Amino acid sequence: MRRISEFLETKYDWDKLAARSVWAFGPGRDGPNVLLDDTLSGEVDKGLMNAVRDSVVQGFQWGAREGPLCDEPLRDVKFKIVDAAVADEPLARGGGQIIPTARRVCYSSFLMASPRLMEPVYYAEIMTPADCISAIYNVLAKRRGHVTADLPKPGTPVFIVQAFIPVIESFGFETDLRYHTQGQAFVQSVFDHWQVVPGDPLDRSVVLRPLEPAPVAALAREFCVKPRRRKGMAEDVSVAKFFDDPMLLELARQDAELGGLGIM
Repeated sequence: MRRISEFLETKYDWDKLAARSVWAFGPGRDGPNVLLDDTLSGEVDKGLMNAVRDSVVQGFQWGAREGPLCDEPLRDVKFKIVDAAVADEPLARGGGQIIPTARRVCYSSFLMASPRLMEPVYYAEIMTPADCISAIYNVLAKRRGHVTADLPKPGTPVFIVQAFIPVIESFGFETDLRYHTQGQAFVQSVFDHWQVVPGDPLDRSVVLRPLEPAPVAALAREFCVKPRRRKGMAEDVSVAKFFDDPMLLELARQDAELGGLGIM
């Protein structure tokens, strides 16, 4: 863990306390999500926290592996434990109680933090004659792709067009490209990075019509709803299902207070 702390401090400018508070990465040992113990020893019994650490980590791993939006792995999420009330009795803090609770906490905090969907992106390198470059631009524009560079290949009449295109838009891309260039363009693609899908996946005001592509601003909602339908899950994601009754009552009370202050 010391090497991890030093890496986070030097590479990502984390402060020493946060870098030394890492409990786990997930899903798996080297996943793209991290769990931190950000509690203070004066407010939380660290001995009890260490007693339930393994169970909390298992709940975090479960939540990171099966996210609440589409039952897919989470990515680039940092979870901080800022407070905890752990029972003194060992029977009341077993894995059967802590693991599902930790998972629900991960889900509820994730959904209340303006979550977004991410999609993989290909780096595409296209070889083409100079007179076909405009056609390539048009094909990429229709598939949410964008060109980063177009350079002539020294000693040849060929141009190299470098571009990024979302993986979901790449199906049939090569066929489409050759059709619009009369077979003169050739493409090679390789995974490059992940990017945020435009739109809010929890925006219920978006209307998705059958057999009609969603507008770019509503893609996240479409990408969220359709996999949930395919997997037999409820269409809407509700954070309330991950709260217990006292927490729901407390949130309702806070909303009422905020509403009263707004009226005044």
